[in-house]
Amino acid sequence: MAVLNEEQEMLRDMAREWATNESPVAAFRKIRASGDPEAFDRDAYGAMAQMGWSGIIVPEEHGGSDFGWLSAGLVVEELGKTLTASPLIATTLAAAAIVLGGSDEQKAKWLPRLASGETIGTLAIDEGPRHDPAKLSASVSGGKLSGTKAFVHEAHGADLFVVAAADGLYLVEKGDGVSLATRKLTDQRSHAEITFDGAPADKLENGGDSLLDDVLDRARILTACEMLGMAQAVFDMTLDYLKQRVQFNQVLATFQALQHRMADLFGDLAMMRSAVEGGLQALDIGVGASRAAIIAKAEANRALHLISREGIQLHGGIGMTDEYDAGFYLKRARVLEAIWGSTPYLRDRFAGASGY
Repeated sequence: MAVLNEEQEMLRDMAREWATNESPVAAFRKIRASGDPEAFDRDAYGAMAQMGWSGIIVPEEHGGSDFGWLSAGLVVEELGKTLTASPLIATTLAAAAIVLGGSDEQKAKWLPRLASGETIGTLAIDEGPRHDPAKLSASVSGGKLSGTKAFVHEAHGADLFVVAAADGLYLVEKGDGVSLATRKLTDQRSHAEITFDGAPADKLENGGDSLLDDVLDRARILTACEMLGMAQAVFDMTLDYLKQRVQFNQVLATFQALQHRMADLFGDLAMMRSAVEGGLQALDIGVGASRAAIIAKAEANRALHLISREGIQLHGGIGMTDEYDAGFYLKRARVLEAIWGSTPYLRDRFAGASGY
């Protein structure tokens, strides 16, 4: 496990206490039942912003705390444990794109608003059902962007879109030339296909040719943090269930075969944590982030897929019923496995980067 300083421990504990008390899975159930396309509680997100979570990676001169990616990951992991629905990850990534590639004017305009929670941002990258940033047809002419982006996460509540076009990343505000079509996915969160039709666009000129890849590295690692929290929660709830459930006059946890399965999952969880925390630390020190991001997301895909599936199986058929929470984690897991690169995509990318 990563070695945390005192401030990071306090941040983690605060996030854990808040998520457990103020945003349990019951809160997600309430949001799901409401049918609101934004699919998050604005008051809850406002509380997160007041605690400074939306500005963790934003420099202090622009209203953030510049507390680093490991700190941001600690918060996201705790929120993942309770399936907290919020645009925190999306907004953090939008802020990261501006930190990396924005001009002084763009930073001064947007970063304080993103850090304070006044503005919600998100990434609009992929144009098809599968992640493939090498194939982008969105284009800009005369400062106007046109194109379609598929399955944009947290789109309904977003005020600012960081859009990938053929020649770079652009900032596009919600409004003229931007239209949304809701896409329903199994996790019951906010997803939309967005059509940009001559929308005013402001290019992120800095960051060089690697800007999109650098932003995607951060997207993969931060998403892996949410997946880590989910995997830990599924493991814990499954273990608790096995300790309580009785069959054949015996507690399930006393069956050696089930003990072996849980022991294997514990090992998978430890491997996943090592990969994810390695990715966060790579971002903070600025060395090897690209390879670390691929490893973190690929390992998160593998481990969460296995743990969420085993969690359902070890609960039995009731695991997928609405009465139990385990099924919600599996549904969210399948969506997160697909964004910013499936396991085969990431393995192929890693092989290419290694010269194979």
